[in-house]
Amino acid sequence: MIKKFIRKILGVKNKSDPASANKKPTVLGPKEHGIDPGLVSANAIRITQTLQENGFKAFVVGGAVRDLLTGVKPKDFDIATNATPEQVKRLFRRAFIIGRRFQIVHVMFGQDLLEVTTFRGAATDGAPKDEHGRVLRDNTFGEQHEDAARRDFTVNAMYYDPASQTVLDYHGGMKDIKKKTLRIIGVPEARYREDPVRMLRVVRFAAKLQFDIDAATRAPIPVMAPLINNVPAARVFDEMLKLLTSGHAMACLQQLRKEGLHHGLMPLLDVVLEQPLGEKFVTLALANTDERVQQGKGVSPGFLFASLLWHQVVEKWEAYKAAGEFPIPALHLAADDVLNTQTDALAIQRKIGSDMRDIWAMQPRFDKRVGKTPYKMLEHPRLRAGYDFLLLRCASGEIDEEIGEWWTDFMEGDSAERERLINSKPKTAASEAGPKKRKPRRRAPRKAAAAAE
Repeated sequence: MIKKFIRKILGVKNKSDPASANKKPTVLGPKEHGIDPGLVSANAIRITQTLQENGFKAFVVGGAVRDLLTGVKPKDFDIATNATPEQVKRLFRRAFIIGRRFQIVHVMFGQDLLEVTTFRGAATDGAPKDEHGRVLRDNTFGEQHEDAARRDFTVNAMYYDPASQTVLDYHGGMKDIKKKTLRIIGVPEARYREDPVRMLRVVRFAAKLQFDIDAATRAPIPVMAPLINNVPAARVFDEMLKLLTSGHAMACLQQLRKEGLHHGLMPLLDVVLEQPLGEKFVTLALANTDERVQQGKGVSPGFLFASLLWHQVVEKWEAYKAAGEFPIPALHLAADDVLNTQTDALAIQRKIGSDMRDIWAMQPRFDKRVGKTPYKMLEHPRLRAGYDFLLLRCASGEIDEEIGEWWTDFMEGDSAERERLINSKPKTAASEAGPKKRKPRRRAPRKAAAAAE
């Protein structure tokens, strides 16, 4: 307190305050930064060039620069400029202004979407905030050095100009990249309070980049973790999806647990991971996801979340069956319970929730390998996802691998092979016990009955 008072009297600014950052960046030339221009998106170059030709400053910024500096081809390219959103929009045919908290412009080139942001000004005390200090809306524009101070981590606060092939580094990001250190810009407590999602981003970047988290950056996280509960669920879901599709999903979840951030995001995740069967299942699911991401293949969010939450569904499913419910209704009740809990925490979108239900609901149907049921399964729109999920259950030891092998042969076989598989399938305990007794019902006309089948 005394030091702060003396600094205030003498007019000395806190070195950890981003507002006191040096306005002049370190300028790195091609030999110093080593960026390969061939890794830069042609559309990103097109946007920066168009803005510069019209008298504006324009740079590739953020994670794209960080990846370029580490020799990785970025997936996304963001552009920062001193042009306002309206000025940017006028320069491009397919440009759309979006955002409430801070307006940005999406510029489209075919299916390629690039995000263009105007340099943000220094944070103002007048910006609307909630009772916990989270900034709700801030459309203050400013100078480039102010924009750099507003960015979250030093490694994400560098600007690359494709025209001159120079990098502007305001906060020692290049040194932190060389040290493999993740360090937040400014006072960590204040930055997390402004936007608690930054705590999730710390975890994602640390796991993805295999960087150490700076001690001062890490220290407040366990105490401030509950602030994430005040963030709109949709934003938390988006960040969780990025985390799980980063190509380092298991490392991210382990880091979440290490930092104490998983509570409330994935209820009962600890319970699942402490069970040998559940841990193996989740590990296999995330390993498959990471492999697909690293191969440049798409990942289904529905399949991913269905995998993470499956053993919670199984636990409740067994409880409902023990209480006297029939297996299929019990499964649907279990799915409802799990999805209702997770929707409150993660705002799982309706489409993703529907995909998860389909995948779970298909699992008991894979046990029925007689009559017309297998042929009907071939027509199911989510067959591939359900089948891949079945194989995960087999690989984890949850069910007999013979079931997965049978379905693999059935799906790949011709008509004769499929008939052979159905006819040669060993009888299950249920089938040996004989057909189930049904209540008598009125016989339907032959044609109607055939249509129902």
